[in-house]
Amino acid sequence: MEALLVSAGVVALAEIGDKTQLLALVLAARFRAPLPVILGILTATLSNHFLAGAVGTLLAAHISPAIMRWLLAISFFAAAVWMFIPDAEPRADARPGRLGAYGTTVISFFLMEIGDKTQLATVALAAKYQALIPVVAGTTLGMLIADVPLIFLGRAAAERLPLKLVNRTAAAAFVVLALLVLLSSPG
Repeated sequence: MEALLVSAGVVALAEIGDKTQLLALVLAARFRAPLPVILGILTATLSNHFLAGAVGTLLAAHISPAIMRWLLAISFFAAAVWMFIPDAEPRADARPGRLGAYGTTVISFFLMEIGDKTQLATVALAAKYQALIPVVAGTTLGMLIADVPLIFLGRAAAERLPLKLVNRTAAAAFVVLALLVLLSSPG
């Protein structure tokens, strides 16, 4: 249960102001079809984070615990620093394509998530907890917690979020995770 809750919280915080959250806003505005956009985000996030979580689980199984502790701590510290780098907003004039709201959302969200801080957090969390399903469920839940309200509330809500405070809170969460990893016993 801890893996699910920590994963959901960390990703929900990290997602606020992220380029994929901005993409969710753009897609919701373009298609005006919330359910297909939400289902597309769910599908893309599950598949992307499942792959990322599998990588994290494999790393944990093949790397010594001492090295894994340092890799995890470094990755969490790096994510904390990354929280202060602003994301560029996706182009609003991009053509929606022939795939409709669901297909366009799945493909664009999956591609935007590659190498994103939430994907890298999924790798690190899966390596830390060595619990693929709870971590992927948590990171997917965190993504939906951050994105679904904006799909319904729109850009006005996004512009009112204090992004500096949210980014600092997410950075602090990653620092706490890094410190917890370093302070845990090496075995």
